[in-house]
Amino acid sequence: MELDTLVTLTTGTALLTCVLFVVGLHFYAAGKAQRAALVERLSATGQLPVGRRRRFRNMDRRLRRTKLGKDLELRLAATGLDVTPGEFFAYMLATVAGLWLIGQATLAPFFGPLAGALGVWVAIQFLNWQRQKRIEKFINQLPELARILANATQAGLALRTAIGMAAEELEAPAGEELGKVANQLAVGASMDDALGELADRLPSRELVVLVTTLVLSNRAGGQVVSALRNLTETLEERKETRREVRTQLSQVTMTSYAVPALGVGALFLMNGVKDGALDRMTGSPMGQGAVIVAFALYAIGFIMIRRLSRIDV
Repeated sequence: MELDTLVTLTTGTALLTCVLFVVGLHFYAAGKAQRAALVERLSATGQLPVGRRRRFRNMDRRLRRTKLGKDLELRLAATGLDVTPGEFFAYMLATVAGLWLIGQATLAPFFGPLAGALGVWVAIQFLNWQRQKRIEKFINQLPELARILANATQAGLALRTAIGMAAEELEAPAGEELGKVANQLAVGASMDDALGELADRLPSRELVVLVTTLVLSNRAGGQVVSALRNLTETLEERKETRREVRTQLSQVTMTSYAVPALGVGALFLMNGVKDGALDRMTGSPMGQGAVIVAFALYAIGFIMIRRLSRIDV
């Protein structure tokens, strides 16, 4: 009798638990759907900024107060990456720590700090590469941008309206950058300041020429249409010239990266042929100095090759 009562009680408890679990799951799903609908409604009205949840908020807040954080924020804004200065700094520290441990474990303890310094250099070069990539893509869109502005102004639209229309028609990054300019103009910023900030974010000769043309035409009331028509043809020619130069220098660019890669590969090869060779080599001040001088020479070679192969068009 007691066994039957225990079984009945256990069965009832299990059923009650299942029912409560299903009810709780239903309420959780309904609440999550309501929250998503509320966020979407507030985002559509502009009362809630759209974007993912940010990490390392405390680090980001403290970093933005420093000069390093402000410079890093400007670099990230030019790259178009959806990353805050705090997030990038935290990821860079994790990369430096990982490379430090890998270099210390695979080569020798002396190479740990060198690998960490390499991580900082890689992070900076990654930002420069992303920024240059975005600038190149923006330059390729400049002829189409000038053509849209010329057609809009020829149709009788104001330059502010033409910029907003171009921001809607063009893809990123030109659409995003012109959207920022249009928003600044909408809140009362002058044409000179809005276009000047655009030229500062994405510095290039082509953009400076376009910005100067728009600012002077807007200030002096000149013939914007004819100026933009001529500028469109010039930008098309410069676009083709830049493509040819980049194709001709592609082999030199690969050589500049292959030279330091061969040096690092030689270290792994040396350590693989004779285990512990790097430990003994870096165990003396003379060996450490030789390694530092070798890395410095590789860095100088990389910089010299890139400088000599740089052609400004």
